[in-house]
Amino acid sequence: MRTRDLDVSTIGMLGLLAGFFGLFLLYPITFMLRQAFWSDGNLTLDHFGFLFANPLQREALRNSLLIAFITTLLTTCVAMPLAHALTHYKFRGQVLLSALLLAPMILPPFVGAVGVRQLLARFGSINLLLMDLGLLSPDKPIDWLGAGGFLGVVALQVIGLYPIMLLNLMAAMGSVDPSLREAAQNLGAGRWRVFRTITLPLIMPGWFAGATVIFIWAFTDLGTPLVFGYSRVVAVQIFDAISELNTNPIGYVLVIVVLGLTIGLFVLSKRALRDYRQNATAGVRGAAIESKATGWQTCLFWLGSGLVLAVALLPHLSVIIQSFSGKWFLSILPTKWNMDGYREVFGRGLAGLSIRNSLLFASFSAVLDVVIGVSIAWLLTRRRVPFAGVLDALAMLPLALPGLVLAFGYLAGFDVEVGWLNPRENPTVLLVISYSVRRLPYIVRSAIAGFEQTSVTFEEASANLGASTLRTLWRITLPIISAHLVAGGILVFAFAMLEVSDSLILAMREPYFPITKMIYQLMGRIEPNAPTVACALGVIGMLVLAASLVLAGRITGRRLGAVFRV
Repeated sequence: MRTRDLDVSTIGMLGLLAGFFGLFLLYPITFMLRQAFWSDGNLTLDHFGFLFANPLQREALRNSLLIAFITTLLTTCVAMPLAHALTHYKFRGQVLLSALLLAPMILPPFVGAVGVRQLLARFGSINLLLMDLGLLSPDKPIDWLGAGGFLGVVALQVIGLYPIMLLNLMAAMGSVDPSLREAAQNLGAGRWRVFRTITLPLIMPGWFAGATVIFIWAFTDLGTPLVFGYSRVVAVQIFDAISELNTNPIGYVLVIVVLGLTIGLFVLSKRALRDYRQNATAGVRGAAIESKATGWQTCLFWLGSGLVLAVALLPHLSVIIQSFSGKWFLSILPTKWNMDGYREVFGRGLAGLSIRNSLLFASFSAVLDVVIGVSIAWLLTRRRVPFAGVLDALAMLPLALPGLVLAFGYLAGFDVEVGWLNPRENPTVLLVISYSVRRLPYIVRSAIAGFEQTSVTFEEASANLGASTLRTLWRITLPIISAHLVAGGILVFAFAMLEVSDSLILAMREPYFPITKMIYQLMGRIEPNAPTVACALGVIGMLVLAASLVLAGRITGRRLGAVFRV
């Protein structure tokens, strides 16, 4: 309920938000649009012609689209049977299995690629094991990564992103009214026909919403191809274009292509999600479980899920093992074990500095997000503000902006002679802001939910007793909705700690490297212990993210999966 019209505090808050969005959201986008469509003061499409005439860029576009399509398809194939089992049957250990299947979310594909490279290289652990067993000739090792890393990129994305699809499919299947399936079965339809003609059409909007997220994520993923050295994808081509910002417009054109694709898919996803919610209101949420699984069905569910988990957690295990390795070269397992990687991480070198940088950047971004998110939510729920729809749209726009696009826009748009804002000099401000902008929609939605669940009568009583607007907000409203804000802030902090694209592009000087940029830097060095230190950083990032997700779930009183549907 919006209780009051505009006053001085409201106008001031609107002005500050307008300045923030104008400078850090709209300006980078318009700057890139101008660079892509203008040449010598004239509007032109020549730059796009150059892009599609370049064989390398065409191949990069084709590879990125292919990776995105295959990743989306395979995550669907993995998640669909798992979601069906978890929503249609009751069996022993069901809650535990649901939590375990979401465990890969604590390790981004970028970090997992560091460990997988050790396992699946031509003379990695898997091939060496097969050679020792006599199943593989040393002269013909299997190229598990395929075509210069293509298969490795797809595999890492599938095992890292299938939990997102699983969450969406479980929510969609859980919202289908069981009476619809029962009616079809009573008319003689078999299980497969019921699924194909009843369940599948009803869950398609929910599937499309998840598929859109996965497609965009896979299409714009930068870290995984970089670790595997697979450069012929759009994200890496944009990353390489950083060195030619002022001389070559191809980078800007690629960014605009990515921006157009992601915004288009985002709009379609919003429509699909709206249809999904309409279907959900017609169904009986939580009533989709139909029968108790038999003993052999329970074994089958655990066996299939165990196989998925064994593959999905392999990168985690490899990263952990390599973080303790003293020597791991041409051997199935490390031949030496030590703690040198962790000693260097917690020492005073650059690796230790990267942890402190990430903690600093992530903490500031979480605080900034909470302040901005509360301000927006307060204006949208407690004040009658002009253009409220525009404000809400601006707050949600970062959902359609991949980190790759936003970071490239910041680097290009703020490459000026202003030390505190130029990322080439000191990226701290832009890193904090980019982390914040990317996660702002989650804080805004969480804060709006808190405001809407809080009766406005408390604030009216405070105002009647003479308290100012800010005092009422600070003393009355914020304590009531603090659980929403703390949980949202923890999530922002956790994901900022392991943000990849923003960190790789904006952190250009070693003293300001966050964890992910330091991992990438270490993987490119020839020192024997560099991969060990990189994996130690990855383990620390894993632990921080896992602890943050559990803590956020405890605060909100929800399971891990529900945290991602705030």
